[in-house]
Amino acid sequence: MSDPRETDDNIIWFPQLRQFRKISMVRLHKFGFIVMDGNEILFGTLCGTTREILHKFTIDLPNKNGRGGGKSAAVRFARLGSEECHNYVRKTAESATQFYIDSATRKPNVLGLILARSANFKIELSQSGMFDPRLQSKILKVVDVSCGGENGFVQAIKLSSGILANEKLVHETGLIEKYFKEIEQDTGKYVSGIKDTLKALEIGAVKTLIVWVNLDISRYVLQNSVTGEKLIHHFSKTEEQNQNNFRDLTNKAELKVLDKQSLVEWFATEYKQFGCAIEFVTDKSQKGSQFCRGYGGVGGVLHYQLDMRTFDELPEQ
Repeated sequence: MSDPRETDDNIIWFPQLRQFRKISMVRLHKFGFIVMDGNEILFGTLCGTTREILHKFTIDLPNKNGRGGGKSAAVRFARLGSEECHNYVRKTAESATQFYIDSATRKPNVLGLILARSANFKIELSQSGMFDPRLQSKILKVVDVSCGGENGFVQAIKLSSGILANEKLVHETGLIEKYFKEIEQDTGKYVSGIKDTLKALEIGAVKTLIVWVNLDISRYVLQNSVTGEKLIHHFSKTEEQNQNNFRDLTNKAELKVLDKQSLVEWFATEYKQFGCAIEFVTDKSQKGSQFCRGYGGVGGVLHYQLDMRTFDELPEQ
């Protein structure tokens, strides 16, 4: 059996994400999918380039060899009594709440929902009165697919790719606008650049960490070959070519590389220890480009007002 967590390069709307597949997909925005036909109901998510089947259940239809001869699943579903139909809709609605509402926060855990159904299969889930209103507001699109199950899931992703990309961009723009508003109003509740952002993280001041997904900076753990002292530095591709960055200029000692990691992946792995949320952004919008090019592609919204000049002595992380 294939792993339900599959990747499909045909569904990437932000191609730069493919180089960060090591980043846990829970840290990127998820979209929920409910795929319905006369045979089964499938619940899935799409996050970055990864699609995952959360659950699926079959619909127990009358035997197709019964009265009326061979019929499609949709036709046979139509023969079910109103009580049976009601039960299937109720089960689907309850499952949607189970999978797409966070039990801790009681809020949706997906950025948006796509409902997909076979063209001949009429189950008006969103209009049933049983669908969770918190999810109702998250419905982005209802699409008709030619089949159900996993194939219908893939088809639904392709049919909704445009609106998903737009929704992600809208969310991203709103996030960066909020960040810029803090700067414009000079609230002191913001930080920008790698150095200051790391210092703010260290003292637990960051509420939301914002990172350009294409940030091309590496995090090095170095060790002085003479003193044994360990150092942490962050280098761009150009800085990596400068051998002086790998020597102690005071005693000419070599700085040995103990570890090298993409700073983006380090943020994705370590952000929880700093008690903050993390948001990955692109440079595909005007605001996004301004953040990535003008503010170094790393910044954060803070819990409280902070003067970073008072923390100049904190060690780099």
